Amino acid sequence: MWQEYLSVIAQGIPTSLALMAVALVVGFILAVSLTFLLSMENRPVKWVVNSFLTLFTGTPLLVQFFLIYYGPGQFEWITQSAVWGLFSDAWFCAVLALSLNSAAYTTLLFHGAVKAIPKGQWETCAALGLSRLDTLKILIPYALKRALPSYSNEIILVFKGTSLASTITIMDIMGYARQLYGTEYDALTIYGMAGVIYLVITGIMTVILRKLESKVLAFERLEVEKA
Repeated sequence: MWQEYLSVIAQGIPTSLALMAVALVVGFILAVSLTFLLSMENRPVKWVVNSFLTLFTGTPLLVQFFLIYYGPGQFEWITQSAVWGLFSDAWFCAVLALSLNSAAYTTLLFHGAVKAIPKGQWETCAALGLSRLDTLKILIPYALKRALPSYSNEIILVFKGTSLASTITIMDIMGYARQLYGTEYDALTIYGMAGVIYLVITGIMTVILRKLESKVLAFERLEVEKA
């Protein structure tokens, strides 16, 4: 019986991985952009960015799913506009919720890495006559490398967060598990099987990410050895 359950639930793996991949790409681009904005000396812009971060890090991801998927339908001007075709699509709403949530947390990671850059590197760029923006273009890539270990955890969290997409009709791993439970009523076996699938995938991802970290951060080991 468990083999039949596994074959059904496993149908949602491609959807879960696709949701994670798209959300990470969009979230990463947004996070890098927001990190630049936070690092610039512009108070109104920083206030807007910080408000966004507070909103998406201070509320549960499940609430964000529901607000993005069900909320726009409450406004006639949205349902009568061209964007309704997007907001009525569960896939788009799931990706949007995951992307914005990931962007908020990733921005905090990246901005923290930027603030941790040694003061001497900022002073060196200033001595070369570089503007604030040019300095950030040089130092942010360096900061992103240092933030990789923390960002690896964010990747895992985004994948696990895709399990909430089933609450808005997406047929991912949990979507098929919920559908199967609706006919078999074997909660322990079905949801246990879904949990095992998540565990195996996150385990594989963790191994791959740790190897990537060791390669990307090899420059730090070289600096320590030279010192």
